[in-house]
Amino acid sequence: MTSTLRAVLAAATRDVGFIALLGAAVAVSVFPLAAASDNTDAPTPTANHIVGMYGDPVAARPYWRQQRTSDCGELAVADVVGEITGNEPTEVDVTNLAVSTPSAAGPGTIWGRDGNTNIRNLPVLLAHYGIHAENVKTTTGALEQALAAGRKAIVLVNAETIWNRPGQRKSANHFVVVTGIDARSGVVHLNDSGIVNGSDEQIPIAAFEQAWATYHNSAAVTDSMRSSGQPKPLGKW
Repeated sequence: MTSTLRAVLAAATRDVGFIALLGAAVAVSVFPLAAASDNTDAPTPTANHIVGMYGDPVAARPYWRQQRTSDCGELAVADVVGEITGNEPTEVDVTNLAVSTPSAAGPGTIWGRDGNTNIRNLPVLLAHYGIHAENVKTTTGALEQALAAGRKAIVLVNAETIWNRPGQRKSANHFVVVTGIDARSGVVHLNDSGIVNGSDEQIPIAAFEQAWATYHNSAAVTDSMRSSGQPKPLGKW
């Protein structure tokens, strides 16, 4: 580990309540937001056989970790790697990888001195662990189907909205893993590294959609884990 990274992690560890908010610093073409839509089809059971539940939040809970520095994107990657492979990288390991890997979104490395990570770099980090993912702009209904197919999703949201705290609510600043959507209860399940009780954090779908819309419903979604069939496209960038 570099001396710079040691200093960052040491400083952040002293401040347990530190919440690092990510800046979405990449320039992208702005177009009308894809309206998050409810799935009008009858809910289908996922692998856990719970009708109306897309994904498996209970299985995902053990892979949650609270961040110690401005690395919520990196910890979201570690969470997804753990869910898929059962071998979750440590916070130091995944952050070191981000520090040493060239960015796909501009000059420098994925995790630079500004402490920000661009969503375009999440598939790059996942690829290091043998997991293919794509950046998409999508809808809640499509995300439900992706989770039902065993795919994993990291989304870029506004933290103040999902935490229901005062502050700016107009721009995205935080990565979380969507571990499930309960269509019948109207709840989204998250693994959120930014708060102490972020393991299986549960928020209303409406609040999630509001937070997610601040960066055009952007997500990094993995390929299907099923052995047969092709994953349904969610809509690339």
